[in-house]
Amino acid sequence: TSGYYYEHGHIRGFSHSRLSGTGAEDYNQFRVVPHAGDNKPAVMPYSHKNETASVGYYAVYLPTVGCLAEMTADIHTGVHRYTFYGNDDAKLFIDLFSGAGNYNTYDGQGEYDAESGVISGSCVLSGAFSSRYDGLPVYFVAVADREIKDCVIADGGIDLNFGALNGESVELKVGISFVSKENAMLNLKAETDGKDFDDVRQSAADAWEENLSVIDIQANDEIKTNFYTGLYHTMIMPTNFTDVNGEYLGFDKDVHIAEGYTYRTDMSIWDTCRVTHPFYTLIAQDIQTDCLNSLVDMAEKGGALPRWPMGAGYAGSMMGDPANIVITESYIKGITDFDVETAYEYMKKSSDGKVPKVGRSYVELYNEYGYVPQDLCPGDESVSRSIEYAWEDAAIATLAEALGKTEDAKTYADKSMYYKNLFNPETKYFQARNSDGTFVWNFSPYITAFYDAVMIKKFADCYCEGSARQWRWNALHDIEGMIELFGSVEYFVSELEDFMEDASLSRAAIDPGHGFWVGNQHDIHTPYLFSNAGRADLTQKWVRWTLDNRFSNDINGLDGNDDGGTLGAWYAFSSMGFYPLAGTDKYWIGSPNVDSAKVNLSNGNVLEIVANNQGEKNVYVSSVTLNGEKLEGTYITHAQLMAGGKLVFEMSATPNK
Repeated sequence: TSGYYYEHGHIRGFSHSRLSGTGAEDYNQFRVVPHAGDNKPAVMPYSHKNETASVGYYAVYLPTVGCLAEMTADIHTGVHRYTFYGNDDAKLFIDLFSGAGNYNTYDGQGEYDAESGVISGSCVLSGAFSSRYDGLPVYFVAVADREIKDCVIADGGIDLNFGALNGESVELKVGISFVSKENAMLNLKAETDGKDFDDVRQSAADAWEENLSVIDIQANDEIKTNFYTGLYHTMIMPTNFTDVNGEYLGFDKDVHIAEGYTYRTDMSIWDTCRVTHPFYTLIAQDIQTDCLNSLVDMAEKGGALPRWPMGAGYAGSMMGDPANIVITESYIKGITDFDVETAYEYMKKSSDGKVPKVGRSYVELYNEYGYVPQDLCPGDESVSRSIEYAWEDAAIATLAEALGKTEDAKTYADKSMYYKNLFNPETKYFQARNSDGTFVWNFSPYITAFYDAVMIKKFADCYCEGSARQWRWNALHDIEGMIELFGSVEYFVSELEDFMEDASLSRAAIDPGHGFWVGNQHDIHTPYLFSNAGRADLTQKWVRWTLDNRFSNDINGLDGNDDGGTLGAWYAFSSMGFYPLAGTDKYWIGSPNVDSAKVNLSNGNVLEIVANNQGEKNVYVSSVTLNGEKLEGTYITHAQLMAGGKLVFEMSATPNK
């Protein structure tokens, strides 16, 4: 879905802009296709033996074209270098209608100014997300470092002929803007004037080195590779949507100027609110502040806080108001440089049913019944919606309390308990319930929504992308209350361990099953819940099992979609020995698999982490100290971490129950 799949043995060309690790196809516009002579192939076969990649650089040899293709980039600019080895004319075709996957653009237009040598064009993206809000206009300006012998604008693209190069290369710089061609040129000049391909490549490598160096770990090579790959994934999105002159395309489809921040988009918030955004609060508060200001801006110009903002509109993917979690958590962690009062009002509007279309689905029913009735929204994830809405109402209550709005705090705290209305005391599961109060009869905790898609009778269409077992642990705002619903702590622990043991037999399985699945967000946190039931040793056991068995540096290295750095942040947090309880200022204490880590915190302080005696078998924590003081309990707070100092884990092969 991002435009590259390892198992494919061919390449169609090299396009611009991406969604990273998502399940949706969008962007990938203005694909450049190298070709020689009169032969313009639809696909170009290649071998992984003749391919290399690193941060800020990609290269592959295309044998049927006789061409080495190399890519690098700056923030708004893609830079190509093609070395042609044959005697035929070397050509680059810029496809004005290319899009991600099976999606195409429309209104593709191209121009060539022979006097200046500037190539330019535009199109409207209509991908999986951008088509949901009538398309996203995008513009480009390109310049080559060689004389263009001939330019033909036809067949949906711009074909540039550089003549026979005989082992020499041509560089093509492509500036992108979502505002105008003029801005695309400004972006291009600001980022690449006076620079050749190697200069831009070095700048990209330097920028990545600086950003990845925010955390310095000591570990074996496999863990290092997994850790820094995960860290890299957290830094690809949210997209910088602000041109170098400060302009951006808003949700009202007008052009605006970002004052005092960088406007960002492409946030898979239903996913990233749980792990990635908490990661930014620790190491990249400037990025988090950008996101907060951008979310408020989107609400003001579009009418509601988004749950999946893509480009300049509401993708609307997933459910609920996950932005509530991001906003509340940021504020109580001390990130306040945004219009929190406006954000708060939009949070309330959605919960109260005053946001049409892009707010909560079935919110009137939820507010009337205290849950979303299955018979009134058949097949539309009634249980998952109800649980998510309760969590998001809890975030409103927390923020209201922080803002001194005590009456509101009580109102939304009461609403946050609605999740209990779907817990069946007989089965001990959250189940679909009809408007008359009866639980739906066709219930099986072992059937997932994926099975339901091909079944005549539906058993799991009330759950989002999973099973009743995977949605059984989701009252993150009331974990102790959720445990009480099970009847006893011992039963909760027993059921949770059964769930963990029923994880699929292999990582990245086509059928992830109904047990623990770190590859999707609904149960991504479950290894840490043992700690709340007094079994921190089981949290340590299963966190380390997940780190060891569900992350790898091979081609199927993740257990599901990375979703904008969500799984990457999961690995990075867990490797260091703590993990965020989203929507709060707390982090669970886990089991680090690094020997040590130095974290350069956003406030300038340094957190040093040491895991003494850590190893493959020594996964249990005997004790934890922060600056020499022993920590007791399940959590460490954001304030404790941000103060910096030394966090020391004493590790053992023996559980300390």
